[in-house]
Parts: sequence; C-alpha cells; structure tokens
Amino acid sequence: MKDVWEARDIARVAVFTAIIVVLGLMGPIPVPGLVPITAQTLGVMLAGAVLGWKRAAASVLVLYALIAIGLPVLAGGHGGLGVFVGPSVGYLIGWLPGAIAIGLIAQSGRLTWWRVAVGTIIGGIVVIYAIGVPVQAFITQLPLAGAALASVAFLPGDLIKVVLATILALALFRAYPAAFPARVRATRAGGSSGAATAGAVSAPGEGAARGEA
Repeated sequence: MKDVWEARDIARVAVFTAIIVVLGLMGPIPVPGLVPITAQTLGVMLAGAVLGWKRAAASVLVLYALIAIGLPVLAGGHGGLGVFVGPSVGYLIGWLPGAIAIGLIAQSGRLTWWRVAVGTIIGGIVVIYAIGVPVQAFITQLPLAGAALASVAFLPGDLIKVVLATILALALFRAYPAAFPARVRATRAGGSSGAATAGAVSAPGEGAARGEA
C-alpha cells in the first residue's frame, strides 16, 4: 500500500510533537552527576508506535526545529542551540533514530503488544543509549564504561515508559484506529475479516456436530 501523506497526517505529526513537549512540563528528575530523567522519551516511544517511522521522524524533527529557534520545549524549560552542546545532547539526538526504529518494528506487521514492546525497548532504550552514553562520556570526560554503568540508573524508569507506551498505543489502536497510518489500519481490518471468515467456515461443522449429538 502506497504511503500517501494527507492533511491529517501533518496534524498528527504536530499533535505528537505537542505531546512530547507537554510531557516535558512535568519537569526533569535530577540525578547527581548524570543527565536528568524526563518523561519526554515516553512521547518519542508513542510517536514511533502510533505514527510509524516516517511521521514519527517528522514529529521529532519539528521538535528539534522548535528547540533550535529557542523555544523552551524541553524538560525544565530548556531550549536554544546551547542544548545541542550539553551533556544530554546524545540522548536528544538519539530520539530521531530511536523513533524510526520503534516505528519500523512496531508497525512491521499487525500491531501487537509484543511488536510495540520490542520496538520501544530497542528504539526507545537501546538506540538512544547507544548514542547518548558515548556522547555524554565524551562531553563530560568520563570513561565510557563509567558513563554506561551510570546510565543503569535510567533503566527502571525507561522500562516503565515501555510498559506505558505499549498499553497506550494498543488502547488507542482499539479506540481510535484513524490515528494510525492506513497500512496499519488495513492489517486490523484484515485480521477482523479473517476471524469472521474463520467463524463462517466453522459454523457448518459445528451444526453437523450438534446434529450428530
């Protein structure tokens, strides 16, 4: 199925950029010697799982543009070009490939809890850490092993975000499938029609069994 962008796709991109910004209003949780823990990665996970990789990437790129022009859209009211040279810049940069990876995995077939969970773990944790930890070590002059060990403090919170993103994405898919790309909606319709067909095929057999009884 050809992936055609419509006006509502642009609106969805803007909505998820806004969701990431709003999650930043909760404020960062400071961790001594480390970059702060924020809820904004939950927004990145949701963008990838719901929008798919192309629209999720667009949503994150819009966020980068807002940061670059100085809007305080990051947790703690941060913004401006200075953010891109701080110790957390690696994690920030990692949001883009992370969202892409989540979208590619979560929407690689019919949307299921395990696809969303695997996608958010790989894209929302592994990919972001793979970029964030080395950059943090370089900027702060910490040994790479020390920076990696220190990042373990983020894992419990990020795993909670994975669970929340999985639950919320699947709940949204059931309640409002129009939020998802047409290709994903088609897999949902296909699954429903397949189930209906299976029921129709099994009905004569069931009737025969009742007749034999």
